[in-house]
Amino acid sequence: MKTGFIGLGRMGSAMAANLLKAGHEVTVFNRSPEKLLPLIELGALEAGTVADACRGELVITMLADDTAVADVAFQNGGIISVLPKGAIHLSMSTISVELSKKLTEAHAQAAQQFVAAPVFGRPDAAAAAKLFIVTAGNPGAVKMCEPLLNVLGQKTFPIGNTPASANLVKLSGNFLMASVIEALGEAIALISKADIDRQVFVDLLTSSIFNAPAYKIYGGLIAAGRFEPALFAAPLGFKDIRLALAAAESLRVPMPLGSLLHDRFLRLLAEGGERLDWAAIGGLAGRDAGEPHRV
Repeated sequence: MKTGFIGLGRMGSAMAANLLKAGHEVTVFNRSPEKLLPLIELGALEAGTVADACRGELVITMLADDTAVADVAFQNGGIISVLPKGAIHLSMSTISVELSKKLTEAHAQAAQQFVAAPVFGRPDAAAAAKLFIVTAGNPGAVKMCEPLLNVLGQKTFPIGNTPASANLVKLSGNFLMASVIEALGEAIALISKADIDRQVFVDLLTSSIFNAPAYKIYGGLIAAGRFEPALFAAPLGFKDIRLALAAAESLRVPMPLGSLLHDRFLRLLAEGGERLDWAAIGGLAGRDAGEPHRV
């Protein structure tokens, strides 16, 4: 299957590289052309424009936010205007439910297919092809994407025919992870104020009642106060919480923890945390308790 790939940040670059290593024909586009070079060395074809990446049966987008996805989709010469009839736009970005619905409608009007397939996993998981992928869309279109999805992730979870459902699941999952980060930060601040070893505490938790990747990864980062380099930057975490709250408002679902997380991210960014990993909201509780500044 001739595939286009748009968006070569840490996640996208790793994912495109895995497709190339698996023998797929991939044409890559990125606004910063220097990111193309490692992939071209692996055999990728270079797209000079968004349109050049949309000549095949499928195009993948892996971009930072709604603005970036909407730009490449709706612009003159963008995905919707040039993708062949019957071809698939596989959106793997974390975007809003609202934008997902707009893309679904626009692609249907253009006689194209739209599949939402957001992913769970940080860049190291993307590089190791260990992502967890949530898919929603026309079952036939989802099935056509399976050879690619099987290369990119360790497991795919189809959840229905409506693409926006996958985006809501992804936002809900990120809300839960941010909640874990906040809870870990508060618990670590509490034991640290009593001069208990932070890392021993995290090791205890993650070896017993909270033996899960989120607690291991973020507990370790918070205990060490290690929030750089950012593998998932705080502004992106803030974006996801805002999108989750927007979806909750439209469905009339109160999310008190979501509102708390919104303000934690807002504080972090107001204090200059734009370049930090989103785990840095877990360091705020310690600062509230008067601990030395670890960020």
